[in-house]
Amino acid sequence: MRLAPSILSANAAHLSREVRDVERAGIDLIHFDVMDGHFVPNITFGANVVAALKKETAMDIDVHLMVDEPDHLIPSFINAGADMISVHAEACRHLHRTIQLIKDGGVQAGVVLNPATPFSQIKPVLPDLDYILIMTVDPGFGGQTFIDSMLQKIHEAKLFIDAEQLNINIEVDGGINKQTLPLCLKAGASIIVAGSAVFGQKNRLEAIHTLTGIIA
Repeated sequence: MRLAPSILSANAAHLSREVRDVERAGIDLIHFDVMDGHFVPNITFGANVVAALKKETAMDIDVHLMVDEPDHLIPSFINAGADMISVHAEACRHLHRTIQLIKDGGVQAGVVLNPATPFSQIKPVLPDLDYILIMTVDPGFGGQTFIDSMLQKIHEAKLFIDAEQLNINIEVDGGINKQTLPLCLKAGASIIVAGSAVFGQKNRLEAIHTLTGIIA
């Protein structure tokens, strides 16, 4: 089980310091939400920011591409040093080809499901995946409220993955805090993305220790 703080909620003026803060707290995975202003209404950052921060940290970098037709961007994020790249099922015209593009770059490949997208939609590509990411809010903005009905989707995915004996992690993203985290773990999640629950707290070290204590 891993906690992945999301820099979407970090102080953009001091990203390198923000990243080092969570690394010193014992975190080994950092989450990058990349938004294009089309697939979601917000715009964040590109591969140049990932490349810059890769030099500042030994943590694994988890890139979540909230972009339309992401194939043209994937090589730049691979070259920037991403360790994990996930794409939205809803945003890819040829999902299997996109997954292979990620894996051919030596990077772990994941597929993301929006709240309204059923788990069944990605069953044909599951054997090619390293992880799936189940959105527990609608993508595009931090600080949203957890959608309780997503717990059933997490549970459904966990049951299917175990039944098929697949080596796939389940990541969750959106509205994670000390109340919703235990529910996600019980449902079957193994990678937990947390934005405001980490970077939005005055005592960041205490916040991380609270969340990692629940995971442990």
